[in-house]
Amino acid sequence: MKKLIFLFKAVLFTTIVLGQQKIRFEIESMPSNTKSSNIYIAGSFNSWNPQDEQYRFEKDDRGNYFLSLKLNPGQYEYKLTRGGWDKVECNKDGIGVSNRKVIIVNDTLIELSIEGWEDLYKATPNFSTASKNVYIIDTAFFIPQLKRNRRIWVYLPHNYAASKKKYPVLYLHDGQNIFDNKTSYAGEWGVDEYLDSANSNQCIIVAIDNAGEKRMNEYAPYDFSPSRDASKTVHAEGELYIDFIVKTLKPFIDKKYHTLRNKAGTYIAGSSLGGLISLFAVLKYPKVFGGAGIFSPAIWISKTQLLEYINARGKKVNSKIYFYSGKQEGENTVTDMLKVFVALNNVSRSKMTSVIRDSGKHNEATWRKEFPLFYEWLMN
Repeated sequence: MKKLIFLFKAVLFTTIVLGQQKIRFEIESMPSNTKSSNIYIAGSFNSWNPQDEQYRFEKDDRGNYFLSLKLNPGQYEYKLTRGGWDKVECNKDGIGVSNRKVIIVNDTLIELSIEGWEDLYKATPNFSTASKNVYIIDTAFFIPQLKRNRRIWVYLPHNYAASKKKYPVLYLHDGQNIFDNKTSYAGEWGVDEYLDSANSNQCIIVAIDNAGEKRMNEYAPYDFSPSRDASKTVHAEGELYIDFIVKTLKPFIDKKYHTLRNKAGTYIAGSSLGGLISLFAVLKYPKVFGGAGIFSPAIWISKTQLLEYINARGKKVNSKIYFYSGKQEGENTVTDMLKVFVALNNVSRSKMTSVIRDSGKHNEATWRKEFPLFYEWLMN
C-alpha cells in the first residue's frame, strides 16, 4: 500500500511539473538613463510584488537582461519595475502604461522593450484635469509623526460655499492619482468628475499624496521584506501615518471646513498597499472611522500579523467596509482578501460586502470604475 501511495504522489508531482511551461523574458531595449541594474517583473503570478528577488532579471554573458520562469498555462498580467511602484515603466512621453498581458499555452519566449521609467521622466503633461471643485490645501503640509511634508488635496461639493450644511469626509491615499491626470502615474481615479455629476449624497474628499520612495514604508503596518534578502526589509511606518491622519490632519480639516466630525461621517479608502493601510486604520481606530474602501489590498506583505490583529481588535469594529478584488490580479490577491474578510466578519459587527470582478485588474482604470459603486454603497 505504501508503494502505491508513493507511486501515486510521484505521478501527481510529475503531472504538475509537466503542466508548467518554460517562459523566458528578454529585454531588447531600455532607456539610456536607467540607473539601476536591478529590474523586476511584478504581476498576477507573484501578487504584484515590485521587488521579488525570485522575479529579478539576470544578465547573460553579453550583458543582456533575461528572466526564466515556469508558469502554469493561463492568462497573466504584469509590469516591469526597478524595485518599487515609484520606479515602474512608462511610455516615451512619461505616461503610465497598461498592464502587459500574456497567454501561456506552451514554452514561450517574450521579448520586451521598455520606453521609459516613471521616476526618471522629467516632463509632465501640460494640462490639469482636476475639476474646479478641487483645491490644494498645502503643497508641504507638515507631518509631525514622520517629520515630512506632503501635498494635500481637497474636493468640496459644488454647493459647499453657499451652504452651511455639514458634510462627511472621505480620506484617500495616493492623492496624486485621485483627481488629476497631470500628477497621476497611470491615470486618475476621476473622483472629482464622478462627484460633480453624481446624484448621491455629497461629501468632502481629502486626498493625501503618497511619499514616493517611502510609500511602502508609510502604507505598511508591519515590517516586511519584499525579497528574501533580509537587508532589504521595509520598516513599517503605517501606524505613524494613520496617527497623522487621525491626530493631525482630521482636526485640521474639521476646523477649516464644515464637516461631520463623528464616526458616522468619517471614512477612509485606498488601493493595494493603500487598501491594506485603510483596513489597519479601521482596526486601530474603530471609534474614528465609520466606513472604509479596501480596494485590491496587498495582504501578502503581512497576512499573519493582520489576521492576528483582526482576532485581537476585530470585535471592536462596527463600520461599513467594502472589500474589492479582481480575478485578473492573481489568485493569491483574491484568496488573501477573502481570508481577511471572513476573519473580520466572524468577530465584527460591521456591515461588510465582498466584491470580486472577473475582469478586475490591479490598476487605476479598474479602481476608477469601482469607486462609484463603493461610494453609492457607502453613502446609502
